[in-house]
Amino acid sequence: MYKEAAMRQHIKLPIVAIILCMTTACQQDKQDLDTYVAQVKSQQKSDIPPIPVMKPYEHFDYAASDLRDPFVPTVVDMAEPEPEPIADNGIKPDTDRRREALEAFELSELQFVGTLEQEQIWALVRAPDGVIHRVQVGNYMGRNYGKIMSISENEIQLKEIVPNGRGGFIERDTSVQAVEVE
Repeated sequence: MYKEAAMRQHIKLPIVAIILCMTTACQQDKQDLDTYVAQVKSQQKSDIPPIPVMKPYEHFDYAASDLRDPFVPTVVDMAEPEPEPIADNGIKPDTDRRREALEAFELSELQFVGTLEQEQIWALVRAPDGVIHRVQVGNYMGRNYGKIMSISENEIQLKEIVPNGRGGFIERDTSVQAVEVE
């Protein structure tokens, strides 16, 4: 029992010492803080300007009989032409087929750098990422479903399927010209 009392005494003594140190630290001289608070309180507060007075709305009747009315349109609106019915010409891209690698790029980004003959003629096309792809007639390239129709030493002929602006599609012939390889 004596040990327990001595142990409690050893624990109580440091706790009391910590509490005394904390309360003494709070009693330091705060003269500079009191001076600053008094200075801020003594400053004159600026007045908030009052809300400006709004002028009442003055109604004006436009009574010029010999001049044209500015609220009447001067040009007679023409009746808008009826939109042409969308004619289904049967042209549409094949969205069920698997897309090819060169269809991820615009035709303007692709470079036709040469041809290769192995039982048939192949075109060598450089993509913007620097990879050279080998394509043949029937392959696709470009973002407008461009199908390769023919390959010569100077150009690749394609047939693209592009929107016609009225909900349908049209076919457009285009080509990619050969570039000189350095």
